[in-house]
Amino acid sequence: MSRAKRATLIAAILVAAASAAGFFVLHRESRLSGIEVGQAAPDFSVPSFPGGQATLHDRRGRVLLVNFWATWCPPCVEESPSLQKFAELMRNQGVEVLGISVDQDPVTLQKFIDRFHLTFTIGRDPNQDLAHRYGTYKYPETYIVDRDGRVAEKIIGPIDWQDPRIIAFVRDLANPSGAAAP
Repeated sequence: MSRAKRATLIAAILVAAASAAGFFVLHRESRLSGIEVGQAAPDFSVPSFPGGQATLHDRRGRVLLVNFWATWCPPCVEESPSLQKFAELMRNQGVEVLGISVDQDPVTLQKFIDRFHLTFTIGRDPNQDLAHRYGTYKYPETYIVDRDGRVAEKIIGPIDWQDPRIIAFVRDLANPSGAAAP
């Protein structure tokens, strides 16, 4: 085979591979667009750490932050102290933080929980089944679920959970009547 024919064949193969890869990425993005604001949050039950179950259904009537994260994710590590402070601040105001770890190693997860003194409920999703149901593939990703089980906000990436705007937003969800929060 001549050099020109070989170069043309290689170019054709590369174009076909790039097209297939582009199609896969676009198709994957459309499948993983996930749960959007205003939609009902899919019910779930996942093992909680170190034992028991973490379910969405059992938390109806409360505002819930469902935060998908991993110990190997630098933005998740960055966000953890702020999220813990938020959980402590909002605990008695009808708001619960539920961290969904996609880590596979429970020992590493326990070390992380101890290191950051996490006291909010940690659910385990090591096979990322729940993350896929929600369309989550970038970590951290948080769904703020209102008292009726609808997604009120979806946040991709780390945020400062001490920001007064986010605190006010969540407090308003937890206390829509405008009465003073407990």
